[in-house]
Amino acid sequence: MARPPSRRASSADITRFLGASRAISQVARHQPRLLFAIDATASRQPTWDTASHLQQQMFRSTRDIATLSVQLCYYRGFGEFFASPWLNDSQALAKLMAGVYCEGGHTQIARLLRHALEEHRRNPLRALVFIGDAMEESPDALCQLAGECGLRQLPLFLFQEGDIVPVRETFQRMARLAGGAWARFDSASAHTLAELLGAVARYASGGRKALENNPSQSAKLLLQQLKP
Repeated sequence: MARPPSRRASSADITRFLGASRAISQVARHQPRLLFAIDATASRQPTWDTASHLQQQMFRSTRDIATLSVQLCYYRGFGEFFASPWLNDSQALAKLMAGVYCEGGHTQIARLLRHALEEHRRNPLRALVFIGDAMEESPDALCQLAGECGLRQLPLFLFQEGDIVPVRETFQRMARLAGGAWARFDSASAHTLAELLGAVARYASGGRKALENNPSQSAKLLLQQLKP
């Protein structure tokens, strides 16, 4: 595993950035909200760096529909879980992501889903998109939470790096239960990940119709899995 660059923002740096950004991160309640979550455990640094550059595709894809509001979530290390303020600016999100380094630890997907459900209760989310390659929790427990997301109309879009079979099977089941979709990519398919992020952002901003108007293969893949 390659070690991250030695100079990364400290927790204090991130806290100062978030404090400065809160004044501009408060968005109107009617703006479509998308929760953008990434596994930030040790093996994930290359994908994290890629996603930090590609996240702008989510904002770019929705310019003609609505102003998208995004919350970044990640887990890493020994039980660390982070949720940012709601942001509607690609540069602010990129700056936040640039200050994060990945640390070894176990997956916390259940904690992520519980957080998403709580956010959804306060002010509905249009979708949750998750990028990860591992699942070290009870599949049944995760599927139960995914089913609750489905009942509350919170679709999950699960993008798996690699092709570990138990992870794929669980993610696919979770996506079905939540009324969302699953897709896979690898470290050489940054273009695919960019298309997937853009497609989900359009869905979050304009619903199924907006996704149908997206000609990309990734959009078609997601549409095939979404319920009519």
